[in-house]
Amino acid sequence: MTQFSDLGLSQPVLQALDLKGYTEPTPIQAQAIPAVLEGRDLMGIAQTGTGKTAAFMLPSIDRLRDADRQTPFKSCRMLVLAPTRELAGQIAQSAKDYGALAGLKVQSIVGGTSVNKDRNKLHRGTDILVATPGRLLDLIDQKAFTLDKVEVLVLDEADQMLDLGFIHALRRISQLVPEDRQTLFFSATMPKQIQELVGKYCRNPVKVSVTPESTTAERIDQYLFMVQQDEKQTLLEMILSERHSVPGKFERVLIFARTKHGCDRIVKKLSQVGIPANAIHGNKSQPQRERALDEFKRAKTPILVATDVAARGIDIPGVSHVLNYELPNVPEQYVHRIGRTARAGKDGIAIAFCAEDERDYLKDIRKKTDAEFERLPLPDNFRAVVEGVGPTKREQKPRLARPKVRPTGDAAKKRKPKVKHPNRAGAPKREGAPAGGKSRSGNRRRRSGARQPG
Repeated sequence: MTQFSDLGLSQPVLQALDLKGYTEPTPIQAQAIPAVLEGRDLMGIAQTGTGKTAAFMLPSIDRLRDADRQTPFKSCRMLVLAPTRELAGQIAQSAKDYGALAGLKVQSIVGGTSVNKDRNKLHRGTDILVATPGRLLDLIDQKAFTLDKVEVLVLDEADQMLDLGFIHALRRISQLVPEDRQTLFFSATMPKQIQELVGKYCRNPVKVSVTPESTTAERIDQYLFMVQQDEKQTLLEMILSERHSVPGKFERVLIFARTKHGCDRIVKKLSQVGIPANAIHGNKSQPQRERALDEFKRAKTPILVATDVAARGIDIPGVSHVLNYELPNVPEQYVHRIGRTARAGKDGIAIAFCAEDERDYLKDIRKKTDAEFERLPLPDNFRAVVEGVGPTKREQKPRLARPKVRPTGDAAKKRKPKVKHPNRAGAPKREGAPAGGKSRSGNRRRRSGARQPG
């Protein structure tokens, strides 16, 4: 069996791997590391959770170390682009772990943080920079950073870069880096548009593919509930409160919804029935996202609701279940969603909720991934629970207040006149009171000594 020591890695990198307890490479690592060490451009296709980060980071650290060049001023030697903040943070942490004994400087910049702090920490330059495209271009536009010293350019999760609209940013960045760079593409899927980018930016790349495109992990058992859209929340609450048993034991549960507001709505309704959960999506600040992931990782709040934007950046061992509360309209996203479980050689469970209007999405997923779903029955008392906790017709359509109509004709004559307070202006004059009542003008006349009418 292949060992990391058989791939030509240096002793400092091998020692760092020993400290983390890694001895045997994954298939994508075994195929990619020798090609990257030779300086070849590479296009790697591997499903999520197979070790793509180490596949490009380990040999790149060795190449940077062997070149023995100084850290460039306001630039970097290796640039890694990631689509999400969470993924960028995890790649940067891996680079620090793998290069702990290589003496390389690692920095990370993402959106949602202070631009001034990023500008200050990159002023002296860095060896390895992990960045999201938007924040990187912000610093370049401010002339606080340049890409003229980049030796290695890496695009991780390249297909999601395209999905999130980073195509123009990628084209601009590719024009700012030197032409003699080494370019590495890694992704779980490789659509035609990404292949076109590879053809433009890579020179005779080595293609490494360890699994067919858009296939799902074999260690994931996939199940399906057919349920109405407005009944999904009830079914979710019954599952999480263990009022209805599903395969597997809950440890950490990751729930996916299509929209940001949908995530917040699910969390709010779960909290109303005493089930704590956190949400993570693009509208959350970076501290909020980091806190939610930390609580999920420590199992303090073992239920996390996320959008597809956050799907690529969650790499936490121990995710036992992935629940697709809403099916994705892009079948490739289903691969990334359920890939959050069954990591590090463990098994996982994926459960999908499919409504009548999502049947086409389910059909596309089956066609694209060859996924086999085992259909699960709804709870025996599900209909009674739905009707018992669901809103009544009156609550669904509240009775509108009747508009007030001013009466006319005889009806207006029958209305009782309003009785004004006797002390207010215009009230009936009291016996012995001066004309005009207690008006301010009357008081002023009395104070001034003017003669008052008797």
